[in-house]
Amino acid sequence: QVQLVESGGGLVQAGGSLRLSCVVSGRTFSSYAMGWFRQAPGKAREVVATITRSGGVTYYADSVKGRFTISRDNAKNTVYLQMNSLKPEDTAIYYCAARSVGGLALSAIQYDYWGQGTQVTVSS
Repeated sequence: QVQLVESGGGLVQAGGSLRLSCVVSGRTFSSYAMGWFRQAPGKAREVVATITRSGGVTYYADSVKGRFTISRDNAKNTVYLQMNSLKPEDTAIYYCAARSVGGLALSAIQYDYWGQGTQVTVSS
């Protein structure tokens, strides 16, 4: 059984920062490509950032490029999302996801396992 547990969400003012963490248990973490997605009320789930198994290649949505950084620590079974210069439009539930097939993937349907999500609220 693979489990993903996110943490680090909260309420922050515009311009502030948060760091999300996602701990993966149940199988070898380094065998998964990982992604962060978000879903705002009334909107579809969208990709935020993804990272390959080794961490050597990353992808960012245009809306977060230059502000967010995805990284992973395979020794700690953890993927991170550092979020800087936050904007009210970043408000959403953030989910981490694991993909057992290697390589970057931008669609939610391509991921096999999901966390329960962590709320991020950015006030103006």
